[in-house]
Amino acid sequence: MIVISRELRINQRIRVKEVRLIGPDGEQMGVVPTSEALAKAQEIGLDLVEVAPTATPPVCRIMNYSKYKYEQEKKEKEARKHQHIMHLKEIKMKPNIEEHDYQVKLFHIKRFLSRGDKVKLTMTFRGREISHIDIGKKVIDRVISDTVDLGEIENGPVQEGKDIIVNFIPKSQPKIKQEDVV
Repeated sequence: MIVISRELRINQRIRVKEVRLIGPDGEQMGVVPTSEALAKAQEIGLDLVEVAPTATPPVCRIMNYSKYKYEQEKKEKEARKHQHIMHLKEIKMKPNIEEHDYQVKLFHIKRFLSRGDKVKLTMTFRGREISHIDIGKKVIDRVISDTVDLGEIENGPVQEGKDIIVNFIPKSQPKIKQEDVV
């Protein structure tokens, strides 16, 4: 993820004749020359920050720029913390899989779905196995029935060449409201 940050112009970097000035408390001070707005900001001991450069005239606000920048970074960090990134996990099987191997793969599928990840199940046929697709379909049907409580089929089963592919997505969990918790 690439984040393009646009630096705001502050103090002497503001190169326009007039600005619409907003005071430190949010009150409108009207359209004033830039030099006068800069003098007011320095008198208070704060920065003059251009918050809307595309407006006519540009809107500037008197504020503590470093504190503003810190709060913005804190908000972005908090927003990133609460988002969940869904990963795609792939599990590969063969049609003649033994019971213990099947259980291990099924455990992995269930773990991935319970974590909230997507799962791509690929049944691969080698050599003469391709003539017995029905055996592979039985294994896939068994996986689907074993994971019905944790996941839903997003698409599939689809045969692509020597593979049969099924994509699972986790079932949506009902959100618990704070009012319901006593």
